[in-house]
Amino acid sequence: MNTCLMHEHGHEHGGSAPARALATVLGITATVLVVEIVGVLLTGSLALLVDAGHVLTDVLGLALALVAARLAGRSATARRTYGWARAEVLGATAQAAVLLGVGVFVVIEAIKRFAEPTDVPGPALLVFGAVGLAGNLVALGVLRRGGGEDLNSRAALLEVLNDALGSIGVLLAGLVIAVTGWTRADGVAALLVGALIVPRTLLLLRDAVDVLLESVPRGLDLEEVRSHLLRQEHVLAVHDLHATRVSSSLPVLSAHVVVEPACFRNGSAPGVLDALQHCVAEHFAVSLTHSTFQLEPPAHTAHEAGTHA
Repeated sequence: MNTCLMHEHGHEHGGSAPARALATVLGITATVLVVEIVGVLLTGSLALLVDAGHVLTDVLGLALALVAARLAGRSATARRTYGWARAEVLGATAQAAVLLGVGVFVVIEAIKRFAEPTDVPGPALLVFGAVGLAGNLVALGVLRRGGGEDLNSRAALLEVLNDALGSIGVLLAGLVIAVTGWTRADGVAALLVGALIVPRTLLLLRDAVDVLLESVPRGLDLEEVRSHLLRQEHVLAVHDLHATRVSSSLPVLSAHVVVEPACFRNGSAPGVLDALQHCVAEHFAVSLTHSTFQLEPPAHTAHEAGTHA
């Protein structure tokens, strides 16, 4: 006898992000990007070019966040049972690839600039750095007022904050060049801005790969989960226990749970299911509100091929 009981979900994954705030910030950031590209063409500054590359990746990231906010409201379909939740991961992977390319370019060009310094007009660099910083500060204000606390908004806030730090690096380079004439400050600032890119790239790649490889969510110990499940009344064993993420904000868990045979005769199986789902939703750092349990009598395990731990 095999009874498969699962929790019902509406599949409204990720919720609705404050799209208006994201759209406003995207517009501001895109404007900053255009201004910085003009600045690169006029000054030839590597620091400004690197910061423009940084801003470009953030424009892509904000665009993805805005698209995710729009798609989050779409219902699941028979073909896409989780909706568009994983589009976030694919976008993050693409963004990380661009970031890595920018990081490698920074290192190569900065080394060249140290060997053969290029004349960079400090005052012009100050102007473009100030414009970029002003735009970043306005964007930060918009996100703090209307961005909300969802994953997309938090990521957008981090990206804009990194942009602001990059603009400060450009400003400092322009100030040093204007005061001292030391043009290698442009290369130093470029490396500092690049240092902001690489760690974020590695974290982005790590998180994306974890989701794509269906790794156990960080902060969740499956043995601890198994231990909690085994302490529930009428539970005899747990096998085929799996946990992963469909997207960064949608952790899921499934397991085969062996229960006492009497549960299928006296009607207590639904109560066992409720207890299991409450356990995984409430007791761990990662809230597993999307869980599927297959309840089985002890004799059923012998009929399953290739069971896992």
